[in-house]
Amino acid sequence: MKRQHQLVLIGSTLAFSWLAMQAVHEMGHVAGSILSGGRVAQVILHPATISQTRLAVNPRPQFVAWMGPIVGVLLPSAALLAARIAKWRAWYLLQFFAGFCLVANGAYLAFGSIGRIGDAGDLLRHGAAPRLLWLFGLVTIPTGLWLWHGLGPHFGVGPRGHVDSTHGYVMLAAAALVIVLEFVLSSSS
Repeated sequence: MKRQHQLVLIGSTLAFSWLAMQAVHEMGHVAGSILSGGRVAQVILHPATISQTRLAVNPRPQFVAWMGPIVGVLLPSAALLAARIAKWRAWYLLQFFAGFCLVANGAYLAFGSIGRIGDAGDLLRHGAAPRLLWLFGLVTIPTGLWLWHGLGPHFGVGPRGHVDSTHGYVMLAAAALVIVLEFVLSSSS
């Protein structure tokens, strides 16, 4: 039974982290668009696709492109800070999520700059220096890995590992909720 709880916790935390990371990232693009006087045409969030924000009007493309990864790392980090200050018992789940967002967004820009894909390609096409994308990755990827360091026992890894089964099923419900919301929102657009 212990192994089942561990698999539920790890699997649902990974699924939630992937889907929620994309949602927070796209929230950054939407905010960037609104702040710069742009207009969002469509936000694609679906469990079976890579997320994307399409703009009808984009007067500040570099600003909007940067806002995805910036909000994508700052918002989860702020949530982690709030959880730690509040002494939330499941803080480690937000710490994993924040680390995931830091690694994913950093790798997306740093390595995406090589193939000029996605936001990295947009940033480069609109005049961003490649070294800024690499610097973003150089700061965020190690910070995300640092946040992950030592979390293994909370996920049942190692000799002192212990899984709180309640946390596993809460994460399963959270992942399921994100999946349902993405299906509902994608079918209504």
